[in-house]
Amino acid sequence: MNSLRLFSHVKIPFTLFIILSIIFVSVPLFSQKVIKSTPPELRLKWYEDHLAMKEQSKFKNLKWQFLGPTNISGRCTDIAVVSPKGKNYTIYAASASGGVWKTVNEGTTWEPVFENGPSTSVGDVTIAPSNQNIVWIGLGEANIFRSSMAGAGVYKSTNGGKTWKYMGLAGTHTIPRIVIHPKNPDIVYVAASGHEWTNNKERGVYKTTNGGKTWEKVLYINEKTGAIDLVMDPSDPNTLYAATWQRIRKHWNDPRNEPGYSGSSIYKTTDAGKNWKEIANGLPPAEYRGRIGIDISKSNPNVLYAFIDNYELAKKAKKGELDSYGRPKKGTIKGAEVYRTDDKGETWRKVSQSNQYMERLSATYGWVFGQIRVDPNDENTIYVMGLALNQSKDGGKTFHPLRGMHGDHHGLWIDPDNSNYLANTNDGGVSISYDGGKNWRSFTTNLPAVQFFNIAYDMDKPFHVYGSIQDHGSRRGIVDLSRGRDQIPAVEFTSAPGGEGCSHAVDPTNPNIVYSAGFYGRIQRSELVNGQWKTVSIVPKVKKGEPPLRGQWRAPFIISPHNPRIIYHGMQYLFRSMNRGDSWERISPDLTYNDKNEMGDIPYHTIFAISESPLKFGLIYVGTDDGKVHITKDGGIHWTEIMEGLPYRKWVSSICASAFDEGTVYMSQNGKRDDDFAAYLWKSTDYGKTWIDISNNIPCGPINVIKEDPKNKNVLYVGTDIGAYVSVNGGKTWHILGGNLPSTFVHDLIIHPRDDILVIATHGRGMFAMDVRYLQKLTEEILSKDVHLFKIEPAKLPRWRGRGKINGIINYYLKEPQKVSITITDKSDKTIKELKATGDAGLNVVIWDLTTNENKFVKPGIYNVKISAGTVKLEEKIEVKKFSL
Repeated sequence: MNSLRLFSHVKIPFTLFIILSIIFVSVPLFSQKVIKSTPPELRLKWYEDHLAMKEQSKFKNLKWQFLGPTNISGRCTDIAVVSPKGKNYTIYAASASGGVWKTVNEGTTWEPVFENGPSTSVGDVTIAPSNQNIVWIGLGEANIFRSSMAGAGVYKSTNGGKTWKYMGLAGTHTIPRIVIHPKNPDIVYVAASGHEWTNNKERGVYKTTNGGKTWEKVLYINEKTGAIDLVMDPSDPNTLYAATWQRIRKHWNDPRNEPGYSGSSIYKTTDAGKNWKEIANGLPPAEYRGRIGIDISKSNPNVLYAFIDNYELAKKAKKGELDSYGRPKKGTIKGAEVYRTDDKGETWRKVSQSNQYMERLSATYGWVFGQIRVDPNDENTIYVMGLALNQSKDGGKTFHPLRGMHGDHHGLWIDPDNSNYLANTNDGGVSISYDGGKNWRSFTTNLPAVQFFNIAYDMDKPFHVYGSIQDHGSRRGIVDLSRGRDQIPAVEFTSAPGGEGCSHAVDPTNPNIVYSAGFYGRIQRSELVNGQWKTVSIVPKVKKGEPPLRGQWRAPFIISPHNPRIIYHGMQYLFRSMNRGDSWERISPDLTYNDKNEMGDIPYHTIFAISESPLKFGLIYVGTDDGKVHITKDGGIHWTEIMEGLPYRKWVSSICASAFDEGTVYMSQNGKRDDDFAAYLWKSTDYGKTWIDISNNIPCGPINVIKEDPKNKNVLYVGTDIGAYVSVNGGKTWHILGGNLPSTFVHDLIIHPRDDILVIATHGRGMFAMDVRYLQKLTEEILSKDVHLFKIEPAKLPRWRGRGKINGIINYYLKEPQKVSITITDKSDKTIKELKATGDAGLNVVIWDLTTNENKFVKPGIYNVKISAGTVKLEEKIEVKKFSL
């Protein structure tokens, strides 16, 4: 029986815990706020609080610098194009977790037009046919990947994306389709798929007749079934077709059909949503229907196609057969099938062939795809989107893949005036074809919607950062400080060891040795030899007769801070290698709940976070995806559960053992898989015996990572689903870090211990870097001053036309906001430059470009920087050096 440890010596059965929770509702059982499922209104309020904090942050003047990659884009879910095109096509691209991007020159340049919101996961973008300045977006991608963010309703722009207004439906979480009346832009239909992880009633088809002021739910099946697609008859706007999909994702299963499922179907209304009729005659039995995509022929509205993921078993697996991820295989399902109706849905017939091509079209995850499009000028030319973009010119009988762009396809727009013009979205971003799919132009360099899972660094000079990227494998890029810390360039990232969804760590004594682990625990060691990576598998073995190892998708491991040859690797057990992975010993029992009722296609009840104290070898903390936390002080000989006061079964997203105090440890938990978006952040100063809630004024999570600064124990960094926070007093109060970072999913972060650069890995906007030297220097003494001017690093004059210049960077701290003036004087104390200064409370940064008031470069030498703030006057020297290589 599941049980919950409420006090150090008392275990209460879980069923009794639920009863007690109901009885003692007025007395919190936990020191942290516990919300089983966050109401959408509260989530929206938390985001407003986040915005207010951003405006008031003492560190808003610190700037994030985009690091890259500049040669990779990321998963885009939908595309909308202004038609007719005019001089150039204006295109909107919806990103899975990077907001909405727009180009007015057919992709020569892209700009983010929706990058700040309670969610930047976008499922659909739609332009009103009667007024193409009106654009609607639905937040929450319907593909529900393991790392998908929950959406937060629908937004509308009436000026082509310049500004947006929230129009409701925040509780839907995933929105795959928005359909707008062809003549009346105030009539809008929204297909809502509902929550990814839990049941909810905010699913189905919604309608507004007043531009989004009010909504009516016009189609509802049940709390597990949502609308996954929606099309309107081009000859009759009162006739619509909706595809529904019954699905819930679980910690231990991908979205799948379960016994009793019958909600996946197709419905039709002929009276603008007042009444609906199920039209499933000829489709597979309901119990086998997975995700369904539909489209209607604009040239012949009698014709519709349905793209169905058929779960009926076609072939059983052989005994011991494994899938590509090493999991036991159950067999091969029929998979992708295409159905057609020529009588507006009264009857359907299967038109696609049953062959290996169709079985493999969506691989083992048809729930990720499901999009179909009909050529607006030819009812027999159709496109279905799976691993490839597949085209049929014979009404769905046969298909062939279109090559020349990235794989895994999610959206397609076909120009009604020119069927050869195709605009496609996929896991690599946006691609355009001008010749019906024979050739493609892809935008990988100027649409950086890159989804990182993790980040690691090496000690090379300059140092590299490593990360795994959704559907792009693992990459690394250089952090180049040679132009100055305010001019870190964005760079291309090159291939690195590991695959998609990996963790990385680099030997601190040898930057050519890299470890990576992913795909449910497959750990490997790679060495760079003569420009080539040489890789060996170092996966721990299980003894004969033992159950298989369970590892997370992004399996955790760490290099010991005491010896780079020692590695710890987490599955359901903690393993240790003393020889870089050549051999392993198991140093723990199963540290999870190990609930046999929660075992499925996806490994669950696994270790997700590991941290060893930098101050004591063998003092190790372990956190699991099912909410358990353990400590060992003797290298695994004895383990103690340290969960008193923690919320029950919340995913442990990160643990950080302090490098300054042996008994201090920080931990974050993430409740998004329970639709709980609260901020769970903890600190213990007694080895986990008691936990202190330090989330304090962080308005919302989920929290993905917490790290302690390597040089100032009071400075802590946190990454959440909407941005980055910093505390300079050990977690007592928090501030938004940097004022120029969009709302973005900060998945992981590092602080380079030598170069004092903070780098965040976002899941949707790539990597960003920040100079944190002056955060690190914020001692209690400085924080108590009204004004403090920091010492200024030397600057360097340019070699030619400004190239190679290192600016003068002036950092100062103000306790309260006030007017500030800064002047530069020469050795005779003559004023040569007056700088525009900020006067915000907190850290302020002013750049001197080494020119005079006459816009001429100064000569090499020593100059004075004078700052005046209120009655306080301070002065520091700055050395300006001549150019040198």
